[in-house]
Formats: sequence, C-alpha cells, structure tokens
Amino acid sequence: MSTSSTASVTAPPRNPAPRMTGRQKLALVLLLGAQFMIAVDFSILNVALPTVGEGLGFPLGHLQWIATSFALAAAGFTLLFGRVADLVGRKRLFVGGMVVLGLSSALGGLATSPQVLLTARVLQGLATAAVTPAGLALLTTAFKEGPLRERALGLNGALMSAGFTAGAILGGLLTDLLSWRWAFFVNVPVAVLVVALAPSVISESRPAERPRLDLPGAAAVTGGLLLLVHGLTQAGESGWTTPTTLTALLAGAALLTAFWFIEKRAAAPLVPVHILRRRSVIWGNVTGLIAFVTETSLVFLLTLYLQEVLGYSPLATGLAFGVLGAGTVIGGLLGGRAVGRFGNRRTIVLGGVVQAAATLSLVALGTSGGWIALLLAATFVGGVGNMLMIVGFMVTATSGLPDTEQGLATGLATMTQQIGITLGIPVMSAVVTARTGAATGPGAVLSGVSAAVLVNAALVLAGALLAGAFLGRSGSRTSAR
Repeated sequence: MSTSSTASVTAPPRNPAPRMTGRQKLALVLLLGAQFMIAVDFSILNVALPTVGEGLGFPLGHLQWIATSFALAAAGFTLLFGRVADLVGRKRLFVGGMVVLGLSSALGGLATSPQVLLTARVLQGLATAAVTPAGLALLTTAFKEGPLRERALGLNGALMSAGFTAGAILGGLLTDLLSWRWAFFVNVPVAVLVVALAPSVISESRPAERPRLDLPGAAAVTGGLLLLVHGLTQAGESGWTTPTTLTALLAGAALLTAFWFIEKRAAAPLVPVHILRRRSVIWGNVTGLIAFVTETSLVFLLTLYLQEVLGYSPLATGLAFGVLGAGTVIGGLLGGRAVGRFGNRRTIVLGGVVQAAATLSLVALGTSGGWIALLLAATFVGGVGNMLMIVGFMVTATSGLPDTEQGLATGLATMTQQIGITLGIPVMSAVVTARTGAATGPGAVLSGVSAAVLVNAALVLAGALLAGAFLGRSGSRTSAR
C-alpha cells in the first residue's frame, strides 16, 4: 500500500520591507539636522525678545519686527527659491543657503544696533527660503514614493515640529544662562558642519533640461506674498481695518491673482497651472495651512495663558511646551506608518479629529495652577494629531509628481507652512482682542484665550472634514502604487 505523504507547501516569500542604504541614512541625518536647525530659528528668539530689545535699544512697539523681518523674507521668497532649486541644482542652493545662514547668524550674534540685527534676520529668512524647499526636494528625490519616503517625511515633520518647541526652550536657557546672542551663535557650528559634509554625502538633483526663469511670475508671486505676510502682521499689531493693513492685503491679493493669469500664458511658468489644478496639491496644501495655522497659534494662546493667567516665567513656559514637543515627535514617528497603512486622506482626517478634540478640551482651563495637568495632557495628544496631519499633508502635496518638479512641490508646501505660521498668531490675537475689549487681568485674558481656543478647534475640524471630502482617491495610499 502506498502511503501518500503530504508535501509541505512553502508560501511564496513576502517582499521584504525596503531598507535605507548607508548613504541614504547619512543624507537623511544631514538633511534632517538642517531642517531642525531652521525650525529652531523660527522660535528661538520669541522668549528672548524683551531682553534683545533692552540690549540693543529696540522700542517696545517695534520688537515684533525681529520676528516679522524673518517671516517676510522666509515666506515671500520660498516659492521662487523652490523653483530656482529645480533650475540651478538643489544641492547647490542648499549648500549656498547654509553658508548664508551661518554668516547671517554670526552677524546677528555680533549686532550692536537694531539695523544690523534686522539685516541679519532678513538674511536668515532668505537663507531659510532657500534651504527649506531645496532640502525637502533633496529628501523626496533621495527616496522613491512609498514607505521609505513616507518614513523620511514623517521624521522630517517630527523634527521640524520639535524644533519649534526646542527653540522656545533653548532660547530661554541660552538667554538666562549666557546671553541672547547665543541664540544666533548656536547656528554657526551646525551650519559649518552641514556645509563641510554635504558635498560628499548628498547627491545633486536637478532636471536634465533647464527652462528659463519666469521673471514676471516670480515678481508677482514674491511681491504678493511679501504684501500678504506684511498685511497679516500689521493686522495683529494694529487691527484688520486700518488703512495700512487693508492696503497691504488687497495689493497682495491683486498680485497673486495677476500671478495666476501670468502663469496661464507663460512659455516657461514658475508654477505650471496643471500643478495648481491637481487635487492633491490644492487640498493637501489647504490641509497643511490649517495644521500650521492652528498649532502655532495655539502655542501663542497657551503662552498668554501660562504667563498672564498662571504667572509662569518665560523659561517655565518654554519647558511646559516640551510635552507638546514630545507629542509631535511621536506623531511624526507614527505618521509615515499611518500613511502607509491607512492612506493620506484617512491619516489627515484621523489626525485632525484627534487634534480638534484635544484642543476643544482646553476650553475648560481655569485660573488655578492645577489646570496645568489638563494643558499638558491636551497639548501632548494634540501634538500627535497635528503631526499626523502634517505628515499626511507633506506626502499628499509631493506625491504623483516627477522628480523634475519636486523642488516646486516642496516650495509650495514650504510656502504653505510659513504662511500658516505667520497667519495663525494675527488671527487668534484678533479673536482674543475682540473678546476682551479694553478689559485687563487674568480673568479677561482667560476669556479671550477660551474663545480663541474654540475657534482654533473648529478650524482643525473643518480642515479634517475638507480633507475627507475632497482628497478622495488622490489622497489614497501611496505605498500601494
């Protein structure tokens, strides 16, 4: 009798998860380090502004220009430099921008007058406008669409968001222990290290054919963004209905409208209209704008609460935001995996709902010190949700485009980020002012902050719903392609 033996059936081997090469890891560390440094620069001077003003003789009413001069240059020139990176080479622009950043940081640390300091801040902003989109384009072209790029963008988002928080903490520590000048000097050795290593670690990336630069389009979009950011800043300082605010906002809107028509007719447009019509680009950037508007402005609102209601010092305030930083780091680490598993759209919706719920809970804050526990828990959870939104936004806004247009895509995404950072504080400041009126004191501040927190939560939820409704298949799982 023949015995039938059951042959063991071996399942076909599963495709192993892609791994980064040693060179990719080195490039990732270098690019992420540069992006972290840029993020720190956005916030490192915030808690030190009064000290800087006293040291250099800035009038109190003009202190905001230390931040505004940086924001104007960074937001106004990002899209232009993103396209320039495509034309002249991303690596070349990245290294050149880091050189300017190191030199301008040294100039700021050595400044002896307001004029020199503001010049340094403008140069830092221009360097940021060059380094950020070029660095992101180098990152996206170093990793093909799929799990590795999602992981890299998740780490990038985590470190950038953590950099905003680390900047507040580091600025307080350096100012208290050494001098506000070290908020500038700390950049110099990092810039030197990046410039020294980049040529051997990063591969050049640029299109084979270099079209002419669209000068009319560049002038229109740069001028429009400069006027828009200036108008938003003026709105936070003097109100939304003043002549200077309205003139700047209307002129900026007119130039941006003109930019659209210029691009439709340009032989070599700065931003091809077909890209601006892509669902993923439009709604991805709308989602990113809302994510940055709400989280950066929430930090402003909670700074008011901690210092004006609970009486915290600037250093203690910065340390309290360390919990938010931890949440964003965890959200960034989870973001790439979430996009790979659930897709861009679901990740954005999930992150937005989590952030909105956490933000809404802050409406319950009161005037006693015991409410700090709620603040810490809510900012941690909200930070995780916000970073899920940001990673989903970055993956969405840069997906489905060839490597030749990655500098443009990352330039658009970076511009969205910087406008969001600039727009959030004036909007929420206006809500606080409208609620409090002429009233002063902890109770009035708390009332204004609570109203603005409610608006903030509503904006986040609206962003999540818009992503869920309009991203559709364009926001599907990129790693499945």
